[in-house]
Amino acid sequence: MLPAAFHDTEVHSNNPLETDHGRLKARLRPMRALKRDRTTRVIIAGDAFVQNVRRGFYDLGTDVPPTSRLADAFAELALVI
Repeated sequence: MLPAAFHDTEVHSNNPLETDHGRLKARLRPMRALKRDRTTRVIIAGDAFVQNVRRGFYDLGTDVPPTSRLADAFAELALVI
């Protein structure tokens, strides 16, 4: 029986750009690439928006702890829409 693979996740832990890229790659992997430019723009803009909400750059979900900021922000957006 082969041993499990070792995945060193600490390599890019201090580099926010690399960690964001990792999340985006994980999101796109099941889609087997993007077929159209419009789809690419929508996915990248949505990913950037979510990351900015998580980091507190918008005035959404700022009154809750950072771990639940995204859920609270989308609840606020749902009330507005």
